[in-house]
Amino acid sequence: MPILVTGSRGTVGSTLLTLLHEQGLSVRAGSRSPDKLTVPPGVESVRCALDEPSTFAAALDSVTSVFLYAEPSHIGAFAEQAASAGVEHIVLLSSSSVLDPDSADNPIAASHLAVEQALAAAPVTTTVLRPGAFAGNARQWARALRSAGVIELPYPGSYGDPVHERDLAEAAVAVLTRPELRGGTYHLTGPQSLTFAEQIAVLERVAGRGIAVRAVSRDAWRASVSAYLPDEFAEALLDYWASTDGSPAHLTGTLEQLTGRPPRSFTTWAEEHAEAFRA
Repeated sequence: MPILVTGSRGTVGSTLLTLLHEQGLSVRAGSRSPDKLTVPPGVESVRCALDEPSTFAAALDSVTSVFLYAEPSHIGAFAEQAASAGVEHIVLLSSSSVLDPDSADNPIAASHLAVEQALAAAPVTTTVLRPGAFAGNARQWARALRSAGVIELPYPGSYGDPVHERDLAEAAVAVLTRPELRGGTYHLTGPQSLTFAEQIAVLERVAGRGIAVRAVSRDAWRASVSAYLPDEFAEALLDYWASTDGSPAHLTGTLEQLTGRPPRSFTTWAEEHAEAFRA
C-alpha cells in the first residue's frame, strides 16, 4: 500500500519521493500538475491539489501514510477523507514559526498552526516536522542578481538557521519508516546560525565573485516585492527579521537524532548551487 507524497514537484517532496523509492517502498506522487512531474520508473502519479477537495479521494485511495504540506484551506476535509480511506499516519511539513509568541496573529505562522491544530483533532496519528528557514530561500538572491545586479536587504544582520532541503527529506523518511518516531513533533534546524550577510559571504566565496548588497529601508523593500508578495506577508517577514536582527538563532540537534548524521551546512548547499550565483 503506497505512501502519498503531496507537493511532489517541490524540492523536499521530490527528494523524498526518490529516497522512498530507492528503499523499495511503494510511493504515490501527488501534485496539482502530475503531468509536469518527473518520477522514478514505476512510481504512480496522481492529481492532488490541497485546495481542491475533489482531488482528495483518488489520491488517498489505499494509502497508509501521507507526507503533507501545510495548506490550511481545506485541511478539515483532507483529514476527514484520510481517516475514511484508512490512512494511519500523516507527516506534516510545518514551520518553526509556530513557536513564536505571536504565531496565531502572524499570517505566515498562522497557516501552519491551523493545519497542526486541525490534524491534532483528527483521528489519524500525525508527526510534525517544524523546520527553520530553508537554505533554498537563497535562490531569491540569485534572481535579484540577475534582474538588478544587487541584493537589497532591510536587515542584513538578521540571523537564520538555514536547513538543507535534502536533510528535511531524510528526516521525513525516518519518521515515515520508523514506528517509534510516529506522533512526535520535531524542531529542525541547520547546523549554523548565520546572518543574511554571512550567507551572502558564503555565496561570494563559492561563486568566486563579489556580490553587491545594499541596505534598504522597510518601506523600500516592501515596495520592491509588492508585485508578488501581499503586504501582510511582507510586513510579517519584516517584523520577523527585525526580531532576529543581531539575535543568533536557537539550534537543535534533532536532524542528527532522526537521520543519524550531522545536518548539511549552508556552504554545502551553496556549493551545490554556485552556478546560479556566478556572473
